[in-house]
Amino acid sequence: MPIGGLRTIEKEQKIVVLTGASRGIGHATVKQFSNAGWRVLTCSRLAFDERCPWPGGQENHIQVDLANPQSTIAATEEIKNKLDGKLHALINNAGASPKSTNGTRMNTLETDLELWHTVFQSNFFAPILLAKALKDELAAAKGAVVNVTSIAGSRVHPFAGSAYATSKAALATLTREMAHDFGPLGVRVNAIAPGEVETDILSEGTDQIIAGLPLRRIGQPSEVANAIYFLCSENSSYVTGAEISINGGQHV
Repeated sequence: MPIGGLRTIEKEQKIVVLTGASRGIGHATVKQFSNAGWRVLTCSRLAFDERCPWPGGQENHIQVDLANPQSTIAATEEIKNKLDGKLHALINNAGASPKSTNGTRMNTLETDLELWHTVFQSNFFAPILLAKALKDELAAAKGAVVNVTSIAGSRVHPFAGSAYATSKAALATLTREMAHDFGPLGVRVNAIAPGEVETDILSEGTDQIIAGLPLRRIGQPSEVANAIYFLCSENSSYVTGAEISINGGQHV
């Protein structure tokens, strides 16, 4: 027995669900939370990759196609079965950004209706489906939701297509609505809007955008992950309904 007869109280391990975990910002965010001691449930279209460095990856991975409503709904049940009634954070990071056959942005004249539906299902409808299904678990933990939007949601972007841009603009507005509706449950809902971030696949011409940024450099996935972690931590306990720009000043 501990000195003085006092029992040692184990600190509760926090749990986060993250979509789009397999690369880029998602991959960096998994590492950020895992290093901080959180249990990370990863969601991706791909099966778990054994090369991923975090512990418990296989049993904490959910393979889901967020462009498919049935797959998304089925995934929420699988997530619930992996929780003990509490979820401390939900990060809606996955996003579909289709390009034309030659790699250029797809504008409103080129994007067919089926593709609009696919993009909005992944980028807009899946986040609210997940949040609604996990509402009780989030409320039990007084948790947080972070929606990953984009600078493309506020302006025409040279690389991001119309369907992607409008879905992200809608997600930013959804963040505000969710903050209003989830707030009485003790759940905070915020968004982060990244600009140009260094990932495995960068569009040709990104260097020209970087040259015009106030900070004159590209962002790192870890810098976005830091902001996401802040919004899920006690350090942002009075922040809800906000959208934080992470873009080196690209919005100014």
